[in-house]
Amino acid sequence: MTPPPRRQLLRRSLSASLSLALATFGAVAAVVVSSAPPARAAGVPAPSPVAVPGRGATVPFKEQEAEYAATNGTLIGPNRLYGTLPSEASGRQAVTLDAVGEYVEFTLTAPANAMSFRYSLPDSAAGSGRDASIDVRVNGASPTAVPVTSKYGWYYGGYPFNNNPGDTNPHHFYDEARTMFGSTLAAGTKVRLQVSSTAASPSFTIDLADFEQVAAPTAKPSGALDVVADFGADPTGAADSTAKIQAAVNAGKAQGKEVYIPRGTFQVRDHIVVDKVTLRGAGPWYSVLTGRDPSNRSKGVGVYGKYAGEGGSSGVTLKDFAIIGDIQERVDNDQVNAIGGALSNSTVDNVWMQHTKCGAWMDGPMDNFTIKNSRILDQTADGVNFHYGVTNSTVTNTFVRNTGDDGLAMWAENVPNVKNKFTFNTVILPILANNIVTYGGKDITISDNVMSDTITNGGGLHIANRYPGVNSGQGTAVSGTTTAARNTLIRTGNNDYNWQFGVGAIWFSGLNEPVNATINISDTEILDSSYAAIHLIEGATNGLHFDHIRIDGAGTYALQIQAPGTATFTDVVATHIAQSNPIHNCVGSGFQITRGSGNSGWYADPPACTGTWPAPVWTNGGVPGGGNGPTDPTDPPTDPPTDPPVETGNLAQGRNVTESGHADVYGASNAVDGNANTYWESTNHAFPQTITVDLGAAKAVKRLVLKLPPAAAWSTRTQTLSVSGSTDNSTFNSLKASSGYTFDPSSGNQAAVTLPGTPSRYLRLTFTGNTGWPAAQLSELEAYTS
Repeated sequence: MTPPPRRQLLRRSLSASLSLALATFGAVAAVVVSSAPPARAAGVPAPSPVAVPGRGATVPFKEQEAEYAATNGTLIGPNRLYGTLPSEASGRQAVTLDAVGEYVEFTLTAPANAMSFRYSLPDSAAGSGRDASIDVRVNGASPTAVPVTSKYGWYYGGYPFNNNPGDTNPHHFYDEARTMFGSTLAAGTKVRLQVSSTAASPSFTIDLADFEQVAAPTAKPSGALDVVADFGADPTGAADSTAKIQAAVNAGKAQGKEVYIPRGTFQVRDHIVVDKVTLRGAGPWYSVLTGRDPSNRSKGVGVYGKYAGEGGSSGVTLKDFAIIGDIQERVDNDQVNAIGGALSNSTVDNVWMQHTKCGAWMDGPMDNFTIKNSRILDQTADGVNFHYGVTNSTVTNTFVRNTGDDGLAMWAENVPNVKNKFTFNTVILPILANNIVTYGGKDITISDNVMSDTITNGGGLHIANRYPGVNSGQGTAVSGTTTAARNTLIRTGNNDYNWQFGVGAIWFSGLNEPVNATINISDTEILDSSYAAIHLIEGATNGLHFDHIRIDGAGTYALQIQAPGTATFTDVVATHIAQSNPIHNCVGSGFQITRGSGNSGWYADPPACTGTWPAPVWTNGGVPGGGNGPTDPTDPPTDPPTDPPVETGNLAQGRNVTESGHADVYGASNAVDGNANTYWESTNHAFPQTITVDLGAAKAVKRLVLKLPPAAAWSTRTQTLSVSGSTDNSTFNSLKASSGYTFDPSSGNQAAVTLPGTPSRYLRLTFTGNTGWPAAQLSELEAYTS
């Protein structure tokens, strides 16, 4: 099967493998804010994402956090600082065991015959990971050693990351393991994870444990073909069973029969291609597909429909088994996802996906595809991505944790995504990017989900015209009505290490072009956000409607406005906002607010526009306790402000910026993100081109520093440009006549422009030439008053 041309998973910056499985989904507990009983680790109480009534996935397990269990280990956290162990833990807290005899002990609250637990081991010095084991003791009885590993964690360097510790930037620390107890343990039973040796690993960090009652294996359906009995697949995992399972699937299609995977572990080293067939296992704790080609590492286990270019597949059901891969690195061009291809009129039901690149990367065009009742863990990239013309498709009642990129994503690259839905899912701890996102798309629904614990470079919920192929000309931009109702977001949003400021829990971007659609956000809770609760950036977003929103706790602002737009707010109530002024808005009247009834705590006139970003207040409390947000004032303040202090530093960094156009993903925001390695490139072959930065208020700028990436790969070039200024973004006056500026990598690849200090809020650079490329290029536009 020939794959389609691969598209890199573009981001801005952006054996233990059999240890996990999934049981049929059951009931979820009532909402809890966990508390630490006496003689426990005494973690800070924090809301749980698996206990929100009526929202998120209905899961079969009872979850217990290590920080509230009995232990003689060391509590770490709470801490949301990227690159630290607690920042990637559920609730941003965990327990480290670093000596023989140290343990975490859980007391069962319901009968269980199985446990999965989330943990982290240190990486090896070479970055290849280490293998170890930890003891599981039940009521003090003889231990069972459970294998654990760090081979599927610990990534370094810049996007898309690597396994070299010398490149610094360590992240993606955790993995999950599972064991069955052999019998059902009663409520009240004590289950202990205990260190018996530190020879293989100097420490073991325990995040949480999930206890569940796994049903007995499902028997072969009457008349089904058996991959073992009928086709000779090896259930011990010793031999490669790829061809034999493929033969069974082909026969199932030809004969109109189901294909059954009995209990066992099966080596699968390439795609099983399915079309018009049902592939069913005995249950994801029992029937496991695993493996990777030992010589061609771009091949690994996966169940795929035919690619759309080959006609696609349809009429497929995948049910009751696990796909647990062996992917230890991120190579975006490799088709090593658990599920892929094009699958129309098809269903994935109760499938466990873990240690693959993506859980399901679906390349359309395709229609009417559903993932339900499934679990997706420990991916190197996205959990699910509906890519390239996926329509009328759904992910529902699915639990997603520890993805290396967006948890659940839709990306309408070049072909429209229409009427897709993400509903009743729980998405936790995406290590990069967002919990749930739609890049473009028409009439999209994202409702009844729970999103928690964003790590970096993203928020909880993102709606955007971003990434290649998302534009109104192709019908792929955000359009129609986007509905996001009854979602709960907990500790979402976090610092973007390129922008060097926070991303909001719910955020919107018009990077490629303004968003002009109806976007209804309703009946939603935004709890203990790491930075702002609501955020606009990178171009206008129009047609926002917020109705019945509860914001309780925001590390910085209720609203962070860095781009124009229009929005209505009705019954939006904010409390515990860290900043005394709850709005940061430097675009002024460019963002139009219409206030309905029932609002409090989030509005201020005038808003803040400070030029600097405050340190966030991370409370981690069950009732977040940052600063006191003011109620809406009845009248604007009348006293003039005091004289501002003399401003120092780069006034342009992080400011709203507009452009005449850009090529590919090289948008204007790259020129004010504080990172000289990212850059704006204008539309090619179309001089003159402009870039305009809004400083938020009139500033007496006397010097600009213009930069290109410092890499030696950039040849010396001269760019011809002029500078003008404005106080109203309408009438611009010349500040610097057109002149040529040379950028030489041997001397830093930068140029300085002196200005007269005329107060201007808006600075515009107009480029008319570039000897190195037929476009304007700029990695940093820095503005100084001295």
